[in-house]
Amino acid sequence: MIHNTAIIDDSAVIADGVDIGPYTVIGANVEIGTGTVIGPHVVINGPTKIGEQNKIFQFASIGEQPQDLKFHGETSRLEIGDRNTIREYVTMHRGTEEDNSLTLVGNDNLFMAYVHIAHDCIIGDHIIFANNATLAGHVVVEDFAILGGFTAVHQFTRLGSHCFTGFATAIDRDVLPYFTVAGNRARARGINKEGLVRKNFQPETIRALQDTFKILVKSKGTLSEKLSRAHELGKNHAEVRHLLDFLDRSERGWVR
Repeated sequence: MIHNTAIIDDSAVIADGVDIGPYTVIGANVEIGTGTVIGPHVVINGPTKIGEQNKIFQFASIGEQPQDLKFHGETSRLEIGDRNTIREYVTMHRGTEEDNSLTLVGNDNLFMAYVHIAHDCIIGDHIIFANNATLAGHVVVEDFAILGGFTAVHQFTRLGSHCFTGFATAIDRDVLPYFTVAGNRARARGINKEGLVRKNFQPETIRALQDTFKILVKSKGTLSEKLSRAHELGKNHAEVRHLLDFLDRSERGWVR
């Protein structure tokens, strides 16, 4: 089901069962997996690999050169997994040699209209990017995160699993797993309790994460003292240990 007005480079590898709409352009070194549906007026440049059963809506720009003045045409890649929904005017750029020359997108993600995924970002699975959420380069987003509309994320920042960002949040430091942050600049507001309930987290796990938030953000004392108390909670809760391990790897600091 490839429309006769689509322009497809001879080097592109298109699996059986791919739909490509009218006036779409598929460039060189693009690979598209079976079951993927690409709407009209989409531009995909390579090297880009797109997995199976993705839905890419009209006017998206996928696999374009990065917006990095240090990029001078060297070979870099974009890889997209399976079952992602990429809505209108989404932009995803290839990586740069400053990192691993790779922008990587996982599976089962929703990218709403006008989302921007810059060079060298690493995107996990089951993530929601609301309209106009924007990632600068080298950002890591872990599984099940939710980015509210107009969220803007500084380069080299990490967003932990199951975190939630409010509308028009400006993030310049790491967001810990399970945290809710909001504001310009972002401040920690609590844990993403509603999201955890919807994901069937046990009540005792949610309470332990709430207690961890209170220790790290609300309580008095040095960070070392706070971490010591939080690690006691982590002995019985893997989610708390994950949060603390994430914090321990933070290089930019974290949103408090």
